[in-house]
Amino acid sequence: MQFSEFGVSDDQKALCQSVRDLCARFPETYWRGLEKTSAYPTEFIKALTEGGFLAAMIPEEYGGLGMGVVEGGLILEEINRSGGNSAPGHAQMYIMGTLLRHGSQEQKDAYLPEIAAGKLRLQAFGVTEPDAGSDTLSITTRAERKGAKYIVNGRKVFISRVEYSDLMLLLARTTPKEQVSKRTEGLSVMLVDLRQAVGNGLEVNPIETMVNHHACELVFDNLEVPCENLIGEEGQGFRYILSSMNAERILVASESIGDGRYFVEKAIQYANQRKVFGKPIGQNQGIQYPIARAYAAVESARLMRDKAALMFDAGENPGEQANLSKLLGAEAAWQAANMCMDTHGGYGMAVEYNIERKFREARLFMVAPITNNMVLNYLSQNVLGLPRSL
Repeated sequence: MQFSEFGVSDDQKALCQSVRDLCARFPETYWRGLEKTSAYPTEFIKALTEGGFLAAMIPEEYGGLGMGVVEGGLILEEINRSGGNSAPGHAQMYIMGTLLRHGSQEQKDAYLPEIAAGKLRLQAFGVTEPDAGSDTLSITTRAERKGAKYIVNGRKVFISRVEYSDLMLLLARTTPKEQVSKRTEGLSVMLVDLRQAVGNGLEVNPIETMVNHHACELVFDNLEVPCENLIGEEGQGFRYILSSMNAERILVASESIGDGRYFVEKAIQYANQRKVFGKPIGQNQGIQYPIARAYAAVESARLMRDKAALMFDAGENPGEQANLSKLLGAEAAWQAANMCMDTHGGYGMAVEYNIERKFREARLFMVAPITNNMVLNYLSQNVLGLPRSL
């Protein structure tokens, strides 16, 4: 079927077609094979890098394509719509925004061209902690300045792609929480060179998870980070990562929309082909209506994603829209996943049909990178003006 492409320019359609062509080289059998050994999609990420897609949002002066979140979202959407999984490479798109907007000219000159060329991988975002979770302002990993270095101690958890990244964007506390005048102060962002850090103050412990996401626990034990790796001003790191978090939510929404479209297309195909009692099962309203509802939900989520992305690229603050797009995208994808599983019946559980693999991937975005309940908290308090929830 043909989904609506309202508002998509000819150049953006060409971009989507280029992504589809690349993904065709990595069919679903490729992704099923990776799951057997929990392998990282090295060949796929290499192809994305060589095609310039992971550098889409890096300015042309640094070797990127100079595109915005709109195009970044379309790239990730097409990957997931093809039956692939863009999560192993998506972080580079939104992490580098902190470096681009708040890094020094020396930092941008040193890192962005290397990232755009694929010589350096910036895929790890060190924020989440065991006792803080979504309460980012309560993180306790400490970076204490001593001379020309920061000494980092603490723990992070569920940090993805550390084993497949050269650099990590780390959020750490540089001023104790009880010493700051505002809750949002006292946190700093710095680049950690993982090639030097691992084994020299940084211990990486892989976490086995339901979805092949290559998450890790990180243990910092007197890790030394040069002060020149600090991004922006000390103590202002939380403010710096907020814009990256908005981009993250928009891009994750795009992945969910891609998943939703995948499930709708798979369900339509199967409903037209599968015959029971001599008739296609798609002739039954019990099959038709859930597919139609899933389609409506996915298309509605896409419109909010588009609005959020356009606002972000225009330099506006799309906090409400970014969170809404993540919420609606994740819920639409999960609705479509359940619908597709129901449509396929027992065959949906068969590995060769790929539905169960994508089913698990779609479920993840209901709780990550932020749970939908936390999105509802944000909307209740910051948009609707309701009291802070307990």
